[in-house]
Amino acid sequence: MNSTVPVEPFFDMFIKNFLSVVLGLTINYINATFVIVFFKNSIFCSDPRYILYIHLVINDMIMLSISVGLQVATYVLRTFNSSVCCVVLLMLSTVTKNSPLNLACMAIERYIAICKPLHHSQICTVRRTYMLICLIWTAAAMPGLSDILIALLNRPASFFSTAILCHVLFLYNALQHTIKETVVNVVYLSFVWMTLLVTYFKVFSAANAASVDRVSAKKARNTILLHGVQLLLCMMSYITPFISTALLDLFPQSRTTILFILFLLSYVLPRLLSPLIYGLRDKQFVERVNVYLCCKQVRRTKIIPVK
Repeated sequence: MNSTVPVEPFFDMFIKNFLSVVLGLTINYINATFVIVFFKNSIFCSDPRYILYIHLVINDMIMLSISVGLQVATYVLRTFNSSVCCVVLLMLSTVTKNSPLNLACMAIERYIAICKPLHHSQICTVRRTYMLICLIWTAAAMPGLSDILIALLNRPASFFSTAILCHVLFLYNALQHTIKETVVNVVYLSFVWMTLLVTYFKVFSAANAASVDRVSAKKARNTILLHGVQLLLCMMSYITPFISTALLDLFPQSRTTILFILFLLSYVLPRLLSPLIYGLRDKQFVERVNVYLCCKQVRRTKIIPVK
């Protein structure tokens, strides 16, 4: 397999990297605004729902920064030390798998809030939420760590001091990697999809019951449905290799353009949807975000004492 970056005209390389960096900075600026709003307001810091949401936003920021940085560095440096590449791909793999798991946890939290409201404050505490986030990171990091272990068992020690193109296909191309990745993706995505479906129908049933707040139940049901949309977009990163293979067979002369467009669609643009789909539907968040995005001053009403 050829592990070199195709030579492109300088102008094409500049435009692609410029567009990636501008989009990345813009999306991270918007997401960072939500993070600032979260930490500036104690009402959000003490709510498990907002904690899980902001974790998703921060995770998207990390994923976007790594993916855009790796793309630009690949054009500039061409090759990486294999050991450095292992660390970068481990981080990218972890944050990529964090998103679906976080969506499943957010759906479960909404299910508990609507279907078991009396137990919500005992089950969904701030401490348990942060413990859950640690569990998410641990579960998401295991596949990447297993890739490194498989590579250590199959590669000579000298390989990890060589320079290669930093891509999973060039670093992890043993049969064990393919089998492991297929099994992990099936297990992870099946768990998340089953969680979303079960919680959606549970909340849907609760919305028709007289014992719960139907308005809140309907909002929770719509939120879980939007999580499904987000999950479909998260799956773009899993099916991109198959799409790219099919398109490259049809249009081999447009290799770099196809790969760049798929990169934007699977890694860059979906990172904008977490604040737009979830955060902007929350009135408390919208009011505070407008202050930062629009550079508005918070109006304070001067109280004149009555004489």
